[in-house]
Amino acid sequence: MDCVKTGTRVKGSFFRQLLIYAIWLSASHNVLALHTLPEPSRISLSSVLASPPKSGIFEPIEISPAVIPHLPSPEYSFPPMYPTFPTAYVPVLTGRCHVDFSAISSIMDKTASDCNLPLAAVVGNVICCPQFSSLLHIFQGFYSTSSNNLVLQNAVADDCFKDIVSILASRGANSSIPTICSVKSSNLTGGSCPVKDIATFEKTVNTSKLLEACSKVDPLKECCRSICQPAIMEAALKISGTQSLIDNKNIIGPANHFDTLNDCKGVVYSWISQKLPHDSANKAFRILSACKVNKVCPLDLRQPSEVIQECRNVAAPSPSCCSSLNTYIASVQRQMLITNRQAIMCATVIGSMLQKAGVITNVYELCDVDLKDFSLQTYGQEGCLLGSLPVDMVYDNSSGLSFTCDLSDNIAAPWPSSSSFTSFSLCAPEMSLPALPTSESSGCDRDDVDFFVPIFSVFVFGSLLL
Repeated sequence: MDCVKTGTRVKGSFFRQLLIYAIWLSASHNVLALHTLPEPSRISLSSVLASPPKSGIFEPIEISPAVIPHLPSPEYSFPPMYPTFPTAYVPVLTGRCHVDFSAISSIMDKTASDCNLPLAAVVGNVICCPQFSSLLHIFQGFYSTSSNNLVLQNAVADDCFKDIVSILASRGANSSIPTICSVKSSNLTGGSCPVKDIATFEKTVNTSKLLEACSKVDPLKECCRSICQPAIMEAALKISGTQSLIDNKNIIGPANHFDTLNDCKGVVYSWISQKLPHDSANKAFRILSACKVNKVCPLDLRQPSEVIQECRNVAAPSPSCCSSLNTYIASVQRQMLITNRQAIMCATVIGSMLQKAGVITNVYELCDVDLKDFSLQTYGQEGCLLGSLPVDMVYDNSSGLSFTCDLSDNIAAPWPSSSSFTSFSLCAPEMSLPALPTSESSGCDRDDVDFFVPIFSVFVFGSLLL
């Protein structure tokens, strides 16, 4: 009997060794160490995790887009943002916009992807609308290439605008882009700008200076040490006729002066888009848009009355205070995905509102509020902050639509040093993003740790569409 047991143990040991060797051999073709840092967090619209991880860093899991996610209860319907990718179709055009759209097909495809039907609203502020605006600038310049104009006539603008939206929708974009981005066909006409032709524009503006400033826009410097933006403003001032008002320090005038200035900025964009390759112009315009959107908190922030009531006299962790604060943040975080810089702005604005109402204690620290808590959540516990630099939705057949999240770790939300928000600037020399904590458990030396999260985690917030 002992011999039999011994023989069984030896045989079992042999097969165990053989099994381990077989696993090692098969894995050697595609080795992925557990503690190796994954690529920057990329959220995929079609990848699904049947059982979401509870916490910590986890490995990318590749599952077919056909897999249906497990729902909490059989009576629940599928999440409203469950991605049923619309089949591309041939759009019905007006026939009155005489332009070869195939010449700007790559920019159209990028815009359709960035403004895809399921997610256009939640990525509108940072991804979709900046890209759609860039497309319109490029189209305006492209349409006017064969003429001496930098704008479209009103009737033609209406037809072309409809065709653009129809083409984007036929490629999977949300047909409500104009509403989401508050854009109209009049954006293509130059509005009230007095200069709309190339000849007058180039006589009035120092075009060599303008082109030099905007031909290569540095994404790391432009937002704080602007080169292209002042050049565009200078050109717009000259062609708008308001430069004399600035020179005479008579800047107080009718409101239409500012409307005219904005219209003329559109004309300047049109001229730039004529001079640069489409991809270069798109890159430059997206960087300029990023500088703009990162200056403000895009969330609709109501007065935090309940938080003020519960947290005004708190000096130590308080369940009622933290519950009220978490409830308030949860009510605003579901609005959209925001960038890391926008999260800092939002945290500071809310903190300033609380301080003005008498909440002196840093309740962010007391209640463990992180930067990612101000952005749309994944799995109900992991927030996604987009990077401050321009990002696009990326599509491939295996992972579907995806985008990259930044600052996935638990970065503490900054509590403002005072209730005044006017002095706050991300460009101040002493201001920098909070240091990323190192992970002791991962054995990594880098400070920046990202993680992979499937986009279906965004879907759990069905209230987004309510």
